[in-house]
Amino acid sequence: MDKSLLRFAVVAGFIAWSTSVFAQEVPAQTSAPVVSETPTSGDTAAAVGHHGNDSTARQQATPLDAAAATQAWLDSVPREKREKSDAYFEGGYWLLLWNYLAAAAISILLLSSGISARLRDFSEGLARSKTLQVACYGVLYLLLVYVLSFPLNVYEHFFREHQYGLATQTFSAWFSEQFIGLALTIIGGTIFLVVLYAVFRRAPKTWWIWGTMVAVVFSFVLLFIAPVFIEPLFNTYKPLTKPEISEPILAMARANQIPVKQIFEVDASRQTTRVSANVSGILGTTRVALNDNLLNECTLPEIREVMAHEMGHYVLNHGAKLLTYLGIFIFVGFALTRILFDVALRRCGDKWRVRGIADPAGLPLLALIFSTLLFLATPLLNTVVRVTEREADAFGINTSREPDGMAKVTLKLGAYRKLDPTPLEEFIFYDHPSGRARIRMAVDWKAANLPAGDSDATENSSSLNSY
Repeated sequence: MDKSLLRFAVVAGFIAWSTSVFAQEVPAQTSAPVVSETPTSGDTAAAVGHHGNDSTARQQATPLDAAAATQAWLDSVPREKREKSDAYFEGGYWLLLWNYLAAAAISILLLSSGISARLRDFSEGLARSKTLQVACYGVLYLLLVYVLSFPLNVYEHFFREHQYGLATQTFSAWFSEQFIGLALTIIGGTIFLVVLYAVFRRAPKTWWIWGTMVAVVFSFVLLFIAPVFIEPLFNTYKPLTKPEISEPILAMARANQIPVKQIFEVDASRQTTRVSANVSGILGTTRVALNDNLLNECTLPEIREVMAHEMGHYVLNHGAKLLTYLGIFIFVGFALTRILFDVALRRCGDKWRVRGIADPAGLPLLALIFSTLLFLATPLLNTVVRVTEREADAFGINTSREPDGMAKVTLKLGAYRKLDPTPLEEFIFYDHPSGRARIRMAVDWKAANLPAGDSDATENSSSLNSY
C-alpha cells in the first residue's frame, strides 16, 4: 500500500491542522520487498544491479541455511551504500522528534502570545455565522502554521532529499507543488474544522464520540477521492504500453478478482529516484499503477512481486482494516484529549483567552495535545501498519512466486531504508518490515517451495534488461 496515501488519509483525517508540515508529499514509498537469488556468505560481489552474476549466485546458493543466505544478501551491498542508507534512515528518527517539537512550539507560541485569540477575534469581526468564523480562523491558522514550519519543511523534503540523491526536482518545481499541497490542506482542513466545531457546539460533553465518527468518515472520503482527484495533480498517469509487463500484472489482477482492465504508469522520476507502486481506490475508482523508476530499474520478476504485494493490500481489505484501527486510535485519542483539554483550560484558559472546546482559539491546544499523543503512540501506529505490510508480503510472494525478485527489490529499497535494524528500532520506527525480515521471508519461501536453482531459468528468460 502506498505509504504516502495512507499517511495522507490518517493525518489529514484528524490532524492535518496540527502537523508542522502541511505540504503534500509526493508518493515515494515503495511496495513489497523482493528476494534476490540467494548468494553464499562469501559471494559479496553480487551487488544489486549486477545481473550477470545472478546465475552463479544461485548455483552457489545454500537455501537450506536460511540465516546464512539472508546474511549473504545483506553483505552483498557495498559498505559505503549501507552506511549512506543507514545515515539517511536514522536521521529520520531525529526528524520525527524535531517535527513534533516544532509543532508543539508553534502551538504554544500561538496560545501564549495571544495570536490564536486575536485570530478568533478577527474572524468574529468578519462574520456573524459561527460556521464562517471557524472557516476564516481555520484558513488563517493553516497559513500561519505552514509559514512557521516552512524552514523545517524545506530542509526535510528538499535539501535533505537532494543531499542523499533521492530527489530530482528543482526548487521552483518543488515549491510549486508545495502550493498545491497547501491549497489542498486548506480546503480539506477547513471543511474538517467546520464540521468538527459544529460537533463541539452541539455536543460539548460527548464531542469526542461524534468527533471520532467525523474523522473516520473524512478519512474514508479522502481514500475514495485521492486516486481520482488528488494524485493526478502531482503526477501524470497514463496507460502502460508495454504488454510484456502489463499482461502478467493483469493476469494476477484477474486471478484475484481485482476489477481493472489496464495498468497505469506514473512519471515519478521527475520528482524522486525511489521506486513505488500501488493498487488504490474503492467503489469503482480502483487503479493499479507503478512508477517509471520501477519500470526502468527492475526486472519483470521484481515488478511482478511488487505488484503482487500491492494487490495483497486490496485483496486482504487492508484499507478497511486500517480505517477500523484508525477509528480506535482516534477514539482513544479524542477521549484523552477531552480530559487533558479541560485540565489545561482550567489552569490557563483565562491567560490564553480560550472560552471552551467550541472556541476556535483553542485549536492550537487541541493540536498540541493530539500531536503529543500521536508522537507517543508512534510505535503502536507503526506496528499496526507493519503487520499489514507483512501480510501483503506473504500474499505477494505466494501470488507472484518470485522469491528472487523479492530479495532484489528489498536491496534496492535499501538505498533509503536501513536494511538491518535492531529489534527495538524496528518496533519503534518501522512501518514496513525491515530488509532483513523481508529477505528472510523470501529465502524461507524458496527453501520450502522451490528446489535450489529452479527459478534460474525463469528469471533469466523473463528479465527485461532493455530498461
